[in-house]
Amino acid sequence: MITSPRTAASSHSTPRGMRRWLGISLLLLAANAGAADGLQARIAQAMQGTTTPAMGVLVIRDGKVAEQAVSGLRRSDSKTAVTRDDRWMIGSTGKPITVAMIARLVEQGVLKWDTPLSTLLPELSAQMRPEYRNVTLVQLLSHRAGLPENLTDAAALDAFFTDTRPLPVQREAYIKAALAEAPVHAPGTEFAYSNSGFLIAAVIAERATGKDVETLMQREVFQPLGMTGAGFGPTTGNQPLGHRAGKPVTTAPRKADDGVPPIYTAAGNLHMRLQDLALFAIDQLAGSKGKGKLLSPASYALMQTAQPGSGSGLDWGVQPSIAGRQGPVLVHGGSDGNWLAWVVLFPGQNNGVIAIANAAEDMGADQATMGVLGGLFAELAPAAAPAAPGK
Repeated sequence: MITSPRTAASSHSTPRGMRRWLGISLLLLAANAGAADGLQARIAQAMQGTTTPAMGVLVIRDGKVAEQAVSGLRRSDSKTAVTRDDRWMIGSTGKPITVAMIARLVEQGVLKWDTPLSTLLPELSAQMRPEYRNVTLVQLLSHRAGLPENLTDAAALDAFFTDTRPLPVQREAYIKAALAEAPVHAPGTEFAYSNSGFLIAAVIAERATGKDVETLMQREVFQPLGMTGAGFGPTTGNQPLGHRAGKPVTTAPRKADDGVPPIYTAAGNLHMRLQDLALFAIDQLAGSKGKGKLLSPASYALMQTAQPGSGSGLDWGVQPSIAGRQGPVLVHGGSDGNWLAWVVLFPGQNNGVIAIANAAEDMGADQATMGVLGGLFAELAPAAAPAAPGK
């Protein structure tokens, strides 16, 4: 087993499908998992011993797509194979995309990073808990606002799965409830992973622009980067389906144990092709060198720099190394409980890798994805320097 620091909040009280990791524990399925001929063969080998229906992997070298392969079935009860142009659910791996959208609004002068919530949401100031009134966008988007991960009232959260009101109206209702909940720690003092923080940021953006967050993501990120296969919610139609308990998920989630509600767009309810996510990842790599297309150098630096006392930037996990390979490393993983996605970037080498499966841990997708990643890291970054004695 190869391990790297794991900095995510514990998930014992987290609704399934609303978890996310900043670090990775890498489980190689075989000692030579990375030695199989060809990327597709690596994927197929890594899936052995699991019930994961399909995986897709894309490798970035020198800021360009170098390899892409898929293996397996769109759904476990059919014989239709996945294709390179299929769409995959990326879960919380979409959070950096949300941050980029907010950063664009900041650069346009629509928002400011350091404006307190009492000013951003003036009509809610009196009813929100006083601890949150000075929270800023930076704190919301780096999980340092002290907010619980999701609404702690399970029934209230589940009600959003079947709510038929417009999504911005639902998000307004959600954040009113979230801002009335007690913080898990004093805002600004430490990391505590929170989907609620991203929904609050989404409402702030919607109020400031008069556009829903789905429109803003299309306008500010998808269109400028040419992410033409990106969309919202689970995949539908003739596309891969998520899986749980060995079966394809064919109906919309009805409660938190099934997935995520439609209002969670900003927290990671996105689907796209591997190459769409690669366009975003490549722009982030370029941005680390001051050559990004989407944002200013200052915005990339803010996204990719760990906040004080935290392993999280906005919203990249920022690690000095991973699985024995030299960093810095930008990491994000996401799952709605039916899919599992990873993005790992090595800015110093201008390399990276994306791995997505249409299942999650209960079907071994963690082992499958990590098996492929573990073999690829050695090709994408040099070995990290050994730790000094006593450390």
